[in-house]
Amino acid sequence: MSETAAVAIRPVREGDFAQWRALYRGYADFYRVEQTEEAARLVWSWIHDPAHEVEGLVAEAADGRLVGLAHFRPFARPLSASVGGWLDDLFVDPVDRGSGVADLLLGALRGIGAERGWSVVRWITADDNHRARSKYDQVATRTMWVTYDMAPGA
Repeated sequence: MSETAAVAIRPVREGDFAQWRALYRGYADFYRVEQTEEAARLVWSWIHDPAHEVEGLVAEAADGRLVGLAHFRPFARPLSASVGGWLDDLFVDPVDRGSGVADLLLGALRGIGAERGWSVVRWITADDNHRARSKYDQVATRTMWVTYDMAPGA
C-alpha cells in the first residue's frame, strides 16, 4: 500500500472476525504469545459487548482488506483525578508497515481521547520493538515509568 488516503479507520464490525483474527494472530505471533482460539473469541466477545471496557478499531483498505487493528479502553487515574485511554494492542500487517496505517490508528485514538476528555493516551511496547518505538517517539512522549507484572495469589 502506498498511500494512507485509501485506508479508513473504523470500529470493528461483527463481519470482520476472520480478518481481525488473522491480524490478531499476527500480533500474538510477533510477541511470541501462544493464543488459543478460545482466548481470541473471548477478546472478540469483549469488543462487541457494550458493557465491556475494551473497544476495537480496524484499518480498512479501499479493497476491503483489514490492514491493522487497535484495542483500547479507558482507565482511571486516581492521582490526577482523571480518566485516560489505554492502548492495549496495535498491529499493522507486515505488508502494510511504513504506509502510514499506524499513524492513522494512533490519530483516531487521539481523536477518541479528545472526544471523551481523556487526560492521556498511554501504552507499553517491548524494549526491543525498535521499529514501533521509532514511530511512537514521533507521536508521543516516552515516560520514566518501569512496568512490573505480579502474579496474583499467595
